[in-house]
Amino acid sequence: MTPLVSIIMGSTSDYPVMEAAAKHLDEMDIPFEINALSAHRTPDLVADFAKNAAARGIKVIIAAAGGAAHLPGVIAASTNLPVIGVPIKAGMSMDGWDSILSIIQMPPGIPVATVGINAAKNSAILATQILALTDKEIARKTEEFKKSLGQKIEKANQELAKIEFKNKTN
Repeated sequence: MTPLVSIIMGSTSDYPVMEAAAKHLDEMDIPFEINALSAHRTPDLVADFAKNAAARGIKVIIAAAGGAAHLPGVIAASTNLPVIGVPIKAGMSMDGWDSILSIIQMPPGIPVATVGINAAKNSAILATQILALTDKEIARKTEEFKKSLGQKIEKANQELAKIEFKNKTN
């Protein structure tokens, strides 16, 4: 099975956050790979990965990093594939703001789509939506997923309606 999405993180300490992306892709039956590569500690491996990802069948890259979060941008500089950055609130970070600013402040020509701090699941949802543009089965599953979000809220409102208070009007 050839992976369509590559989840890359700067360190395995990012995995507890990135697991949500892996779970979503798995639930959507989208083949993916997970690797740790550091823009600062393994720059040659990062460049090699980015330059060869498309030839290996990768369609979207999700890149997560904390602190000085250069990994998504370094990958985006070496590939034409869409890169989705996930800023990680690392132990040494400034509540994740250093990471998000490192990822979103890319120069013209090197875009990185960026989700919220620790928003790994949203990165996988965005990757799925990108893949859905050219894959009818992924598009169908994405539509079902989106419908399920609304159904969860409808169910929540039904449960809230059962809660009684003296002055509650609904």
